[in-house]
Amino acid sequence: MTSHGFALFDTPIGSCGIAWGTRGVVAVQLPAARELETRARLLERLPDALEKPPPPDVQLALNAIGALLRGEASDLSVVPLDMDRVPPFHRRVYEVARTIPPGATLSYGELAGRLGAPGSARAVGQALGRNPFAIVVPCHRVLAASGKLGGFSANGGVATKLRLLSLERARGDGAPPLLVGDGVFGFDPDLAVDHLRTADPVLARLMDAVGPFRMRLKSAPSVFAALAEAIVYQQLTAKAAGTIFGRVCALFPQAQEGLKAGHILRVSDEKLRGAGLSRPKLLSLRDLAERAVSGGLPTIAEINNMEDEAVIERLTEVRGIGRWTVEMLLMFQLGRPDVLPADDYGIRKGFAVAFRKRDLPRRDQLERRGARWKPYRTVASWYLWRAVELAKT
Repeated sequence: MTSHGFALFDTPIGSCGIAWGTRGVVAVQLPAARELETRARLLERLPDALEKPPPPDVQLALNAIGALLRGEASDLSVVPLDMDRVPPFHRRVYEVARTIPPGATLSYGELAGRLGAPGSARAVGQALGRNPFAIVVPCHRVLAASGKLGGFSANGGVATKLRLLSLERARGDGAPPLLVGDGVFGFDPDLAVDHLRTADPVLARLMDAVGPFRMRLKSAPSVFAALAEAIVYQQLTAKAAGTIFGRVCALFPQAQEGLKAGHILRVSDEKLRGAGLSRPKLLSLRDLAERAVSGGLPTIAEINNMEDEAVIERLTEVRGIGRWTVEMLLMFQLGRPDVLPADDYGIRKGFAVAFRKRDLPRRDQLERRGARWKPYRTVASWYLWRAVELAKT
């Protein structure tokens, strides 16, 4: 009988995985492009593991990881790790890496020096590249020489590494959060779920099939950074977009606090195009950066005091930013309760699956049914996206 269990859990950077044994955590998997891939990668490492609810000590570790990824103070140094399968040198590297506090960084050479093995920076990099305990062993806090970000094996590469550092530094030294989204919904999810169950029995059946509401909010250092990433991701797969966004971020190796408008305005078109940006996206980023510098973008505080439609109207003035992009910002970063992206293909497909329709609904049909879900259409939308995943499995 297997001694390993595993579970998936939602975080601000996507669906992560964690596996455990009798001696502690044996693996942490950062998000792949899809939840199915995250599960598959975890099972590649531990093919005998069974998916099941985590025991209390692992649940505490899971909670601590989620808190850290929301930019909250969280001590992962106490999470027990089972390193029986880890080579001795790798174990020493991981133990030293775990002493790096959130928001701080070391170079590969500095970490090698702390090991008492100067000159082994390359071996340190190789050990961290095979780190099975992502986040808990914070390899994202180890940089290449001269402060450059270096590589990162998780989905999104350098962009994911940059996001992790930005999340941690946003609350460093007791500073108040400077993020778009603070990981807190603008509503009570439990009340929203109860309301939807009562308002729509068909949707309630879908909710039973999917399970608990597990949507998590994302954070970004600024409105500019959030929209810049959204522009890059438009009309691309998550894997392709993550690669391109990582290349764009890598053009600014010292920008560990996040992409800024000044970076985009200073870099040449040739370098941005070389990173993989199409000309329309390049022009969109330029327009966004110019508006940010001139004060044409609303601040986080201003957005927090604006109605949804006002935010959409203001931000769609930016070249290349459409209604759907702003709706995603409202849902996944601002935590607004009543957003229904009626033109989103996944929402329409999920509606067809859940309500057993042969054809995709028109916008007016979706909005008419969606009137039942007010004022919690964000939660209903999340469940409709999950309906598509259920249909695939």
